Amino acid sequence: MLDIFKKPYADSKQLPLASGPVPILIIIAGYLLVVFKAGRKFMEHREPYNLRGVLKCYNMFQICYNMMMLLPGYYFMLVFQPYNFRCMTVLPQDHPMKNWERTISYAYYINKIVDLLDTVFCVLRKKYMQITFLHVFHHVLMPTVGYLIIRFQGYGGHLFFLCSFNVIVHIFMYGYYYSAIEGNAVRWKRYLTLMQMMQFILMFGHCAFTAMQRECKASQGSLFLVSCAAAVMFIMFANFYFQCYVKSKEKRN
Repeated sequence: MLDIFKKPYADSKQLPLASGPVPILIIIAGYLLVVFKAGRKFMEHREPYNLRGVLKCYNMFQICYNMMMLLPGYYFMLVFQPYNFRCMTVLPQDHPMKNWERTISYAYYINKIVDLLDTVFCVLRKKYMQITFLHVFHHVLMPTVGYLIIRFQGYGGHLFFLCSFNVIVHIFMYGYYYSAIEGNAVRWKRYLTLMQMMQFILMFGHCAFTAMQRECKASQGSLFLVSCAAAVMFIMFANFYFQCYVKSKEKRN
C-alpha cells in the first residue's frame, strides 16, 4: 500500500510545505500538541490573554487574503476559461496558464495552514469550550487533504472550482468575527453554519456530476476523497446546527 508514495509528484514544481509529507506532519503534530497539551499547560496559571488587537488584524488579514484568492480565481476561470466545466481536469505542465492555476491553488493550501491559528488563539484566550471535535477535525482535515491532493493529483482541476466555495464562506466568516470584536450586533452566526453546510452539498454534487461524465479523465481518487470529506463535514455541521439552533430553542420553549 505504501508503494503509492513512491510515485513521482503530480506537479513537477516542488513548493515549500508541499514538497513532502514531513512538513505538514510536523505542523499538524505541533498543532495538536499545542491545542491539547503544551498550550493548556502554558496557560494553566496564567490569565487569558486579551488578543482583541491581534484578532482584529488577523481577521482583516484573512478577509484580504481570501479576497485575493477569490477575485483572481474567478478571473482565471471565467475570463481565461482554461477549464471545461463539465470536466475540469488539472492543466498540463506546459499549459500557458499553469502558473496561474498553481499559484492560486498553492495560496489556498497555505491558507489552510494559517487557519490553524484560530485554535491557538482559543487556547491563549482560554476559550476551551470553542475547541470542539468538529473544530479540530475540520482544521486538521483541510491541510492534510490539501497535501494529499497536491501530491497525487497536482494543483487545480475541479478542486479549483470547489475551493472557491470555501473561500467565499471564509470571507463572510472572518467578516463576522471582525464585526463581533468591534462590538457590532451581528445576528447571522447561524447563517454561517448554513452556508458551510451548503458548500459541502455543492462540493459533493459537483464531484458526483464530474464522476458521471464517462469520458472525463479527472482523478477518480480525488473525487472519492473530496466526496467523502464533504459528506462527513456536512453531517458534522448539520449535527452542530441541530444542537445549537434547533435543540437549544426547543429547550427554551
